[in-house]
Amino acid sequence: MYTTISFKVIFLMAFFSLNFAFSQSSLFSDDIQSQRQWVDSVYTSLSLEEKIGQLFMIDLFTNKSDDELENIKKFIKSNSIGGVIFSKGNPHRQAKLTNEIQSENKIPLLIGMDAEWGLAMRLDSTYAFPWNMTLGAIQDTSIVRKVGYQIGQHNKRMGVHINFAPVADINTNPNNPIIGNRSFGEHKDLVASHAVALMKGLHSAGVLTSAKHFPGHGDTEQDSHKTLPTINFSEARIKEVELYPFKALIKAGVSSIMVAHLNVPSLETQNELPSSLSPNIVSNLLKKELGFNGLVITDALNMKGVSNNNIPGQVDLQAFKAGSDILLISEDVPKAIQLIKKAIKTGELSEKRVAASVKKILYAKYKVGLNDFKSIDTNNLIADLNSSEDDAIYHNAIENATTLLKNDLGLLPVNDVESQRLAYLGLGDASGATFLKTLNAYTNVHEIQNLDSIQRVDGRLDYDHIIIGFHKSDASPWADYKFTPFEINLIDKISKSNKVSLVNFSRPYSLLDLRSFIHIDAILQVYQNSKIAQEVAAQQLFGALEVKGKLPVSITHAFPYGTGFKLNSSGRLATDFYQNLGFNSNFESKIDSIANLALEEEMTPGMQILIARKGKIIYEKNFGYHTYDKNIKVDSDDVYDLASLTKILTTLPLLMTMQESNKLELKSKLHELLPELATSNKANISVLDMLSHYAKLESWIPFYKKTLEDKTKYYATEYSEEYSIKIVDNMYLRSDYKDSIYSEIVKSELREELEYKYSDLPYYFLKKYIEEETEESLNSLAQEYFYEPMGLKRLKFYPLNHFDKENIVPTEFDNEWRKQLIHGTVHDQGAAMLGGVGGHAGLFGNARDVASFMQLYLNEGNYGDKTYFKPQTMAAFNTCYYCDKDVRRGVGFDKPQLEEVGPTCGCLSMSSFGHSGFTGTYAWADPDKEIIYIFLSNRIHPDVENVKLIKEDIRTKIQSVIYETLSED
Repeated sequence: MYTTISFKVIFLMAFFSLNFAFSQSSLFSDDIQSQRQWVDSVYTSLSLEEKIGQLFMIDLFTNKSDDELENIKKFIKSNSIGGVIFSKGNPHRQAKLTNEIQSENKIPLLIGMDAEWGLAMRLDSTYAFPWNMTLGAIQDTSIVRKVGYQIGQHNKRMGVHINFAPVADINTNPNNPIIGNRSFGEHKDLVASHAVALMKGLHSAGVLTSAKHFPGHGDTEQDSHKTLPTINFSEARIKEVELYPFKALIKAGVSSIMVAHLNVPSLETQNELPSSLSPNIVSNLLKKELGFNGLVITDALNMKGVSNNNIPGQVDLQAFKAGSDILLISEDVPKAIQLIKKAIKTGELSEKRVAASVKKILYAKYKVGLNDFKSIDTNNLIADLNSSEDDAIYHNAIENATTLLKNDLGLLPVNDVESQRLAYLGLGDASGATFLKTLNAYTNVHEIQNLDSIQRVDGRLDYDHIIIGFHKSDASPWADYKFTPFEINLIDKISKSNKVSLVNFSRPYSLLDLRSFIHIDAILQVYQNSKIAQEVAAQQLFGALEVKGKLPVSITHAFPYGTGFKLNSSGRLATDFYQNLGFNSNFESKIDSIANLALEEEMTPGMQILIARKGKIIYEKNFGYHTYDKNIKVDSDDVYDLASLTKILTTLPLLMTMQESNKLELKSKLHELLPELATSNKANISVLDMLSHYAKLESWIPFYKKTLEDKTKYYATEYSEEYSIKIVDNMYLRSDYKDSIYSEIVKSELREELEYKYSDLPYYFLKKYIEEETEESLNSLAQEYFYEPMGLKRLKFYPLNHFDKENIVPTEFDNEWRKQLIHGTVHDQGAAMLGGVGGHAGLFGNARDVASFMQLYLNEGNYGDKTYFKPQTMAAFNTCYYCDKDVRRGVGFDKPQLEEVGPTCGCLSMSSFGHSGFTGTYAWADPDKEIIYIFLSNRIHPDVENVKLIKEDIRTKIQSVIYETLSED
């Protein structure tokens, strides 16, 4: 068989080939001399039968009975089996069995698995990474490499040495029954680049690879598991197209190549001789012509494509003679061993031929550390195989794969959430619940459940935009992916009369069955139906995430290979994982630890904590309960009394819009805004000065205390025109008392020295000015100008009018004034006496909506592709004008401390800004690092005497962790 090159040279070439394949692994540090010594010493210690036994890799199912597994263990030992390919089973059983067979056998076994998209291809309770076709839509192959690395890490954790991946088949046939989603796509360059990237990722984790299915299984409608498929292309075509990815992988150093069972007449003249048994294909083409010197592995020898017309045992001999090194899943190992031994004795095979293959196998074993085998640690095994790091990598892959195939009239992204009526129609036989839930995070989306309601003559529905989600099983790449005739008719009917976006969570080939694409306005191809894929797609529809994938296969002439429109982010907040945004592994656990300490020490009954970076939420958790009674757990939809955050979430942005419309300037004086103050001692205080807290104003005035002297004079237990200001249940303040509040502020003395003094009083004036100037209430303006167009459904004044009481977190039990638990009404006494809405307090909200507003600031006034104010306006308000006077404040915004003590951790730049609230709230944004940090709590529960949270600096300690664990500059 080998007439032009010696076996020694062959072995040495293989030796260096496998070294190259592992050049990025730490294992490469071993010197070649020690490698050769180990291989030679092991080889010479083996009998001929043991040497031949090393050629075989048998299949092993850990879901078999204990008796069956015991018999297999005996079989492995008695036949000196060289390797095992694990199939269906459980991680713990596989780890246990691996440890047993490795310790019981003279030569440790090479452990292999089909783990193309991770161990989940074969094992329960393990992680499923994206299919290859999903990865094929990704334009940045470094992401594919990361997926390969993570799969490799899982392989190593399970003691798997060789992953039978990557698939190098070019899927040019949409009806291919066995490859399909397992291929990266239909173009040779795409398959080559992505297969090499996945291979390099596996190698960098220290795992051997196997390119399959040589010479190419992509263009067939037959399954080699069931029959012998025929590839009827010319030799020139096969070498130009099908072999192209294999050539690239060989050049890049793939560890092994798996030869398929295919009938390829242009490469093998013998009628229906499977490629795996063909010396012309294995030895002449693969080894000689393509120069591959690594391990050659047969596809499973029990597959019908090779076993139908061949005798067990005999087929193994044929495959070995053809040039394969490893004989995979033989139907009769003992018989095959005897036939190979007989062939050696008769001279049909030489012992040198056996040596060449066995030494390559032993060398591979050395490279994966089997010269010093260490058993698999089963502690935390399942957790290690299902980590948040896996989710992060999966999320990044899906985000970069999702492909926009059509977007007529720029229907996507959905930006006008304020006025559009949106609906979701779920099709397919799998769940789209996560998709719908995520859609509703941005605006109200009605679910169409009664399909009979669609059966109108014209198909017209009473919505501005209908989002159709096609959801199919994500269990395996072979799962059913097609639309039913009913669904095809339904899509056709709806799309003719409505604006429709079709979101396909199945393989792209499902689109081939649709009647027409003409009337479908937008098509988003998502490839998979996992929860993460549904979250990503929903966020992309609303412009929170970019869309940048390209179609890896052709869908008729309408969407040729490479179709894909880029959709830029519109500035909305999205979600991601902290690992993708530059934080190290301590990030989450350290924050959790501080939050849990706050609960244990009863610094607050509960809290919401949210952290975002670069427009993506990377940490969003709820801790504890509404109260110490522990009856209601804190939920993401619960709203807190935001206290002074009202200043920067309501009053300040409204002032920004008024400045841009030339209604005021930062240098405007109070008497210019409120002429009645012309004779007041506050007449010449400027907007800039008072919002910088550099205006001699008192910090606050306890207006309510004067009313305690004679409560009957000021309060009634029932509503009336005279007593119309509701404080709490059964407590109504006199309607005219608002005037008394303003009068008292106007008459208040100014402080003697001009120095920094934080004050609520400016916001009473500003509320009055804004409402008089616009002839609208402050809360209505905020809803109209900001909250509604931004889709912020949880930012509200008067929360009892909008939410169930169970979703509102109470604050203090007020024993002095209101004599009850403050639950659903504003805690701040001044805001309460103004009727619940103050310029400084009164707003309720949850962490996500607060973060969204802070993102508006980081975006310099733009959110959801809508401009609310200009960047120069944001810059003007986020400037510390009196830093030289030891006044750290911006205009309304708080800023980092100028000395050691202050509102932040002291670890972020002066460009950052935010505010804190008396009730235990905190919102901070950092333009330099693009970080948002939100902390909401009711630390004043059960009463204001609870100052533990402040004394322990819990909020800023968490902020310190954020910056300490940020590993990216």
